[in-house]
Amino acid sequence: MSDSTRFGHVAIVGRPNVGKSTLVNRLVGQKVSITAPKPQTTRHRVTGIVTEARGQIVLIDTPGLHEGGKDALNRQLNRTARSALEGVDLVLFMVQAGQFNAEDAAVSRLLAHLDVPVVLVVNKVDLVNDKTELLPFLARVGEAGEFAEIYPMSARRQRGLEGLVDLAFRYLPEGAPGYDEDQVTTAPVRFMAAEIVREKLARSLHDELPYQTTVMIERFEDTDRLVTIGAVIYVARAGQKGIVIGNRGSRLKTVGQQAREAIEHLLEKRVMLDLWVKVADDWADDERSVASLGYQLPE
Repeated sequence: MSDSTRFGHVAIVGRPNVGKSTLVNRLVGQKVSITAPKPQTTRHRVTGIVTEARGQIVLIDTPGLHEGGKDALNRQLNRTARSALEGVDLVLFMVQAGQFNAEDAAVSRLLAHLDVPVVLVVNKVDLVNDKTELLPFLARVGEAGEFAEIYPMSARRQRGLEGLVDLAFRYLPEGAPGYDEDQVTTAPVRFMAAEIVREKLARSLHDELPYQTTVMIERFEDTDRLVTIGAVIYVARAGQKGIVIGNRGSRLKTVGQQAREAIEHLLEKRVMLDLWVKVADDWADDERSVASLGYQLPE
C-alpha cells in the first residue's frame, strides 16, 4: 500500500432495526454481525474491517440506541452503543427513509455533543413507494442536527455502498492499516459461534422471547479436522425453556442444525455442536447476571 493510505474508525449508530448490521455485512463483503427482524439483535460492539488499496476502514456496529427499556440489559446495551462513539473519526447516523421518530431524535441530540463529523445515512430508500416524498423527508431530517452530509441508500438492495465507502475514506486521517488485509473482524471465533446460535434462535422464535434469551459457549475445542462446541442457551423463566426446546426437541434440533452449518461455513471445517437450555431467572433485569453472561464493556 502507498504512503498516502488512510486508516480510521467509523461508528454506525441509530435506533434499533434501521439496518446497521446489514450495512456492516454488505460493506465488509461477508457476515460479521448477526441480523434478524427483531429488536436488539445486535447486543455487542462488533467490528467489520474494509481493506482497499487506498486504506482501511474499521466499522463499528452498535446495539440500537433506544428509550423506554429500563432493565439491566437495556441499560448495558445503551452504554455499549455510547462507548462506541469514543475515539472514532467519523459517525454514520443511520435512520430509515420516511421514518424519524422520538428515538431517532434522541440519538441526534446525543450526537450533537461530538467533535467528529456525523453523516446522516438514510437507509431503506427502496421501501419508499412515493419517491416524491423522499426529498422533503431528507430536507426535514437534515434540520434535526449538524450533519456533515446526508446520504440516502439501501443496504439491503446494495445501492449506494461504493459511494458510502468513498465518503468514509474522505473523512479518515492518513495512516497505515491497523490489521492484516485479509482480516474482516476483530471478534474471536468463540464469540462468532455464540452469535450465530443466537441469530438462528432469534429467527425461529416470536414476539419478545428472543430478547429474553442469550447464548454462552462453555466448550470450544478446535482440532485439525473438527471443532467441538458446547453452547448453553439461557432463558429468563422456566416456562420459556419448553418453547426454546420445542415439541420433542424439534426447535432446538432445527436451530442446532442451522447454526452448525453456518459455523462450518465460517470456519471451513466440520463442526460438532451441542446445545443445552438453562434457566437464569430474570437474567436481563439483574446487573450481575447481565455481566456474567458476557454483556460488559471491553477493558
